[in-house]
Amino acid sequence: MTRRTARRTGRLRTASAIFAAWSALTGAALAGAAPAGAAPMTGTPGFSRLAPGVGYTEFDIPAAAGVTHAHVLGVDLGNPDVSVDLLTPGAVAARATVSRLTDAQGAVAGVNGDFFNITETQHPGVEATGAPVGPAVGGGRALKAAVPDGQRFGPALPPGTSTEDVLGVGTDRKARLDSLALDGSVETAGTRLPLGGLNQYALPVGSVGAFTADWGQVSRVRATCGTDTDRAAPCSTDTYEVTVRDGKVVSSADTPGSGPIAPDTTVLVGREAGAQQLRKLSVGEGAVVRHRLVAAASKTPYRFAIGGYPVLRAGRPPAGLDDVTSAVRTAAGVSAGGSRLWLLALDGAPGFRSGLTVAEVAKAMKKLGARDAFSLDGGGSTTLAAREPGSTASTVRNHPSGGAERPVPNGIGVFSRGA
Repeated sequence: MTRRTARRTGRLRTASAIFAAWSALTGAALAGAAPAGAAPMTGTPGFSRLAPGVGYTEFDIPAAAGVTHAHVLGVDLGNPDVSVDLLTPGAVAARATVSRLTDAQGAVAGVNGDFFNITETQHPGVEATGAPVGPAVGGGRALKAAVPDGQRFGPALPPGTSTEDVLGVGTDRKARLDSLALDGSVETAGTRLPLGGLNQYALPVGSVGAFTADWGQVSRVRATCGTDTDRAAPCSTDTYEVTVRDGKVVSSADTPGSGPIAPDTTVLVGREAGAQQLRKLSVGEGAVVRHRLVAAASKTPYRFAIGGYPVLRAGRPPAGLDDVTSAVRTAAGVSAGGSRLWLLALDGAPGFRSGLTVAEVAKAMKKLGARDAFSLDGGGSTTLAAREPGSTASTVRNHPSGGAERPVPNGIGVFSRGA
């Protein structure tokens, strides 16, 4: 891992100066002026060009708990050669480092993504899945839906937000904040069962969840643990699993299993009332499983979406953002009507580890010019990796606070055909 370790000092830089540096880098004017009276940030003389439409910079941010250091990617989605997509290790329930994901998928740069099921200390003997909390869309495919709010890992959600919140980029190449809800069912000759989950590490009480080849090999037992309001509640004792292949029920079991799922197969896991409904299905019976993610706001299909929670909407922070707890954090911002994306990762080196509160993250993103901003996983997960021009391998630009990269389930990858 290489980066300049000395703290940078230099002239004060306002959001408008950062905008000017980005415009000079891309050769295009940036829509939307910087906020009037934006507080200054100290840092570099401007963005360095990583690839056409992709720039990188770093600067200090004075904060309540002390000065922290930010690493920022500027992404021009108005450039037809530039795109953003989900970084994934190939399965929902799997993890890899950001630098490895970035290189494996040929991205110019990437940051870590959603919060995830990192541990299972409350449920001895149950395997932590490593699966993310919120919805995920990669390459235009819906990979998973959101767990219940009470099953979320990470800091408490701000009022008015939920695990269904996403940052997404549509087929119109515009970035936006939205929420994605699951719409799915299991249909047989005589019944129609609603789906309560898709490739999730936690299912709502009394529901049926679908697991596909996208889930991976990890045990599905965790999906039946906890409740909608208490992640630490005991695992359900009333469970049932049914395997559907090519439109027919082929097997069943009293407890959820593990192992890879074939592409033509869906495994249905039920708990409580959902388990009782699945027990009514017979081997050989026809069953059709349908599922999709439905956007609350956008009518444009999403090519990419990732979970987290909003910290800015239309230039305003939601009420109730944490302004007490400082930490190393990762965030994304949207400006220029969705044509610009800002990806921020704080440095976890000892001298900067005090970090920012969530409220301070919102302020920092606004100073960058973001109208909307979104908090991603932080702490030891916070990582920004990027290639040098002409290189095929990325380097980690920040210092992960744990001393080394933490494997994560997904991230945001930045791609440029002109790299």
